[in-house]
Amino acid sequence: MTSLTTYAIEEQLVEFLTAKTKVVWEPDVDLFASGVVSSLFTMELVVFVEGAFDIAVEGPDLALDNFRTVRAMSALVTRLRVEPSGV
Repeated sequence: MTSLTTYAIEEQLVEFLTAKTKVVWEPDVDLFASGVVSSLFTMELVVFVEGAFDIAVEGPDLALDNFRTVRAMSALVTRLRVEPSGV
């Protein structure tokens, strides 16, 4: 797996979110508290994150808090890209 910086991950996430919502997001803004996206949008985020970063988001990692901010998603991606499969 190629190495991605936190900045590169956040940049891809912001690009996706901006394209979908027409809002430019800062890394620490709560997407759901903003009222711009709903919890249903989380599934779109999951599908994007899995495809864009070649990871599987399963079980406890599907928690809404992991998708609340760009920074939280970036941390999730970084962790899942480092952990061996099946852990």
